[in-house]
Amino acid sequence: MDSVGSDEAVIATNDDASSCKRCAVALGYWRDRYISYFVRSTDRKAPEINRGYFARSVAIKMLVDKFIEVTNGNCQIVNIGAGFDTLYWRLVDEGKSVKGFVELDFPDYDVKLNRNNLHAHTYKLTGVDLRNITDVEAKVKESDLEYSLPTLFLAECVLVYMTIQKSSQLMKWIAEKFKSAFFINYEMVNLGDRFGEVMLSNLRSRGCDLAGAEACQSTETQRKRFLDAGWAGADSYDMIGIWARLPPEEIARVTQIELLDEQELLHQLFSHYAITTAWTDHRWSDVQL
Repeated sequence: MDSVGSDEAVIATNDDASSCKRCAVALGYWRDRYISYFVRSTDRKAPEINRGYFARSVAIKMLVDKFIEVTNGNCQIVNIGAGFDTLYWRLVDEGKSVKGFVELDFPDYDVKLNRNNLHAHTYKLTGVDLRNITDVEAKVKESDLEYSLPTLFLAECVLVYMTIQKSSQLMKWIAEKFKSAFFINYEMVNLGDRFGEVMLSNLRSRGCDLAGAEACQSTETQRKRFLDAGWAGADSYDMIGIWARLPPEEIARVTQIELLDEQELLHQLFSHYAITTAWTDHRWSDVQL
């Protein structure tokens, strides 16, 4: 990820993910009236891909909603590597307000206003290289984030594209600065088996060097990365476990949308992704599915 070409390949993964979300939303897996503004149309994806994105999107949204609820909205959200994520706008639609919402991503995503930033009342879109802590700290200051407020950090398949040294540096900085932080990290796990090796090979063939794959060997290595960086606690569950925690009525509904012939393929997919939560304040250890 230290070369321009590699950065461009990583940026392109946002387009793929957004296309998959657009397909699942169009089929009725969940509601998102904003994704179509970023992706006008898309090819139909395989059923296991649609269910995977459903589980990912719904589980993350449930965790975000719980954090907002337990803090009574007296909190901030920082979406790391946000890409075309529509979370802020969906929260606004639902009347769920927070003190501040900041999206951090490559400067290429910037709306060209005030150089590299778009600042509204509670919403800030900021371009920054997450590997440069000095720049991150400066951008956080410009975004009017308060270190003392409960702050939720969200990253979806972001840290894996950073070297362990750089991602650890970022995690340590957050833990030191934000004394009441909660982190949601969606990322790969079990990359050491055959299925994981194929995933790695496919991404590398597209120019994406998973420099942080070492932390993605298991749910335990995902937990450990946060504990080693000074976080007070962490939990990690693969998507098989996450699927089992989703509302039964929602599971029953979405399984009727498409016929899934290859259950084993879905199981393999779910066993190679996980949601890890971490906290610097033990009050947030109960924010779970």
